[in-house]
Amino acid sequence: MNEIVNITAATESMSILDLIRDASLLVQMVMLLLLLASFISWTMIFRKWLSFRQLEESADEFEDEFWSGGDLTRLHQEWSGRRRELEGMASIFSAGYREFNRLSGKDHIDRGDLVDGVHRAMRVALSREIDALEIHLSFLATVGSTSPYIGLFGTVWGIMNSFRSLGTIQQVTIATVAPGIAEALIATAMGLFAAIPAVIAYNRFSNTSERLMTRYEIFMEEFLSIVNRQTFVSRNAGAPDR
Repeated sequence: MNEIVNITAATESMSILDLIRDASLLVQMVMLLLLLASFISWTMIFRKWLSFRQLEESADEFEDEFWSGGDLTRLHQEWSGRRRELEGMASIFSAGYREFNRLSGKDHIDRGDLVDGVHRAMRVALSREIDALEIHLSFLATVGSTSPYIGLFGTVWGIMNSFRSLGTIQQVTIATVAPGIAEALIATAMGLFAAIPAVIAYNRFSNTSERLMTRYEIFMEEFLSIVNRQTFVSRNAGAPDR
């Protein structure tokens, strides 16, 4: 009868907050680290989701305007004046168009040199956009791969302390073992809670990043083919036509 009362009392005191509060200092530090990692991950997940959504909508809008048959000079001026800083496909186009205007205004410019110059300018802009796409993804990958092990470390440490404390107890019951093991397993649960969303988000964002990079590279090659088709006969050659 006394054992049943003890088990009931221990069960009532084994709330999550009580277990975290009564855990050892090292296990509490592990839990705090995992909680912080989870919070930062969710912040980055939300920001990256908004960023990728904006980039995809911007790419769709820019491609529609680019292939609508309008004047490229007007298109460049509109997008440059619409935003303080261009991003995505518009940034790659702007870099290539500025280099095209700069080189086509020179005397005796070789056609191959002009195309190579435009290609280099767009390649540099593409590299910047790739860096912007991949920012924070490494952190999500790190959280996803290391959080379960960090949680497992806290669990092993907590269980080890629980078994060490059992050496001083003459009569071992479930009521004496359960709290220590339960507080240790919380670390594993928190590690999984931090890792699973980070892994899912990393895979999703990596796929979106690759699709955007492919779109950027295809657009760059298409614009270069447009530039390559032009015949430059004078210093005041106009903008490329599609």
